[in-house]
Amino acid sequence: MINTGIYNYIDVLDKGADAAWTRNEVLANNIANDDTPGYKRKDVAFNVYLEEALLSSGSLDERVSKACTRIEEIHSSVYTDNVNLSYRLDGNNVDVATENVYLAENQIRYNALIDSMNQEFGRIEIALGKK
Repeated sequence: MINTGIYNYIDVLDKGADAAWTRNEVLANNIANDDTPGYKRKDVAFNVYLEEALLSSGSLDERVSKACTRIEEIHSSVYTDNVNLSYRLDGNNVDVATENVYLAENQIRYNALIDSMNQEFGRIEIALGKK
């Protein structure tokens, strides 16, 4: 991460994009294991950690700045979802249609995060007189 306040939003967006990329891999793995007996779907937790880091008083700029002081602590974690739930007799709990919806939703989120980072860099370029 870049250690200056000018990149705080970019650092947070970057963390979100990393989490979305990880979730994309996990969801693709779920789909790949649709026929694996006993496989339990996995997912990624990130939004809860980010929200926790941003919970404080003050303006959004102040909260983002505060969160960036401990940005390395904000991470995504992979967890097994609904361990005791199974849709089929073989113990697998992956529904491919649902996973594809999650995958599409996650791809939209990832693209939005990348677009937001590009806009932030564009604002910095304008402020520096590069555009």
